[in-house]
Amino acid sequence: MKFKKLAIALLLLAPLSLFAQSSLTIFSEDGYKFYLVLNGQKQNNVPMTNVRIDGLTQPYYNTTIIFEDGSKPEIKKNVPVTDPGTNAFADVTYKIKTQKSGDLKMRYFSATPVAPNYVPPPDVYVMHYGQPAPPPPPVMGGTTVTQTTVTQTTGSAPAGGMGASINVGAAGMNMNINISDPDMSMGSTSTVTRTTTTTTTTDMGYAGNDGYGAGTTPPPPPPARVHRCRFPMDAGNFRSAKETIGKSSFDDTKLSTAKTVLTSNCMSTDQITQICKMFSFEASMLDFAKYAYDRCSDQSNYFKVGNVFKFDASRTELNEYISGQ
Repeated sequence: MKFKKLAIALLLLAPLSLFAQSSLTIFSEDGYKFYLVLNGQKQNNVPMTNVRIDGLTQPYYNTTIIFEDGSKPEIKKNVPVTDPGTNAFADVTYKIKTQKSGDLKMRYFSATPVAPNYVPPPDVYVMHYGQPAPPPPPVMGGTTVTQTTVTQTTGSAPAGGMGASINVGAAGMNMNINISDPDMSMGSTSTVTRTTTTTTTTDMGYAGNDGYGAGTTPPPPPPARVHRCRFPMDAGNFRSAKETIGKSSFDDTKLSTAKTVLTSNCMSTDQITQICKMFSFEASMLDFAKYAYDRCSDQSNYFKVGNVFKFDASRTELNEYISGQ
């Protein structure tokens, strides 16, 4: 009987273990493009600045960051992909940051529960762990060289050579001169070689998150900006988000948590204003206000966010940022 109960318990727990997965996001704070290698498997064949890997079932993964700029040294680190507080599977984010010394380091940024219906921002490269990375896009053009040979035949002469006879008579003296050139016998043939170079360019279209290979023709201008946030968080989820952000004592942790919430959610102007008021320093408010603009459901009312700032310089900087979007 005990064995039967144990078997039933294991069967009940099995589905939970199958769906227990983490996600890992690594982004470059300074916009340096990189390749991500996870446990020896290359995740992106085109260098990106923001890479997300889902479907992770182990608590730790060995990561290697290889920068597109070969002058920058690789970063190798064994990173946990669980919540550091509970050790539960989570959506974990690390950032590549430039230190005061100029060295690049990968640092822990945040961890939140894995969203069941995560919708990645358009600037994030997403890869499911265990699947092969897509191949790089083909070269955007080619050169075809065509060589044309033209044969020309000029003149002809009888066999035995070309001859000429000149008779000169003067003062009772006759002179006959015969000129014969055996090298000019038969016909004279000249060969002209003409080389024609034709360059053919093939339009492969926009490659999306996969980008373009080095040395290829740059992509066409991106399509017009599309606002993707239509509906803000509902009251219950927003209240839970505020409670999670409020548990942190420092602005840096509050800021990273708030940004993580916005990676898979949208907020209204009023909700963004409430989050801004949770920060102790105006610099943190400004940082979050800039980040949240693209994820605001009612951008036409974003001027209200400026009321949280004490200094005109902060309001001006936010307005200039919005104008540049």
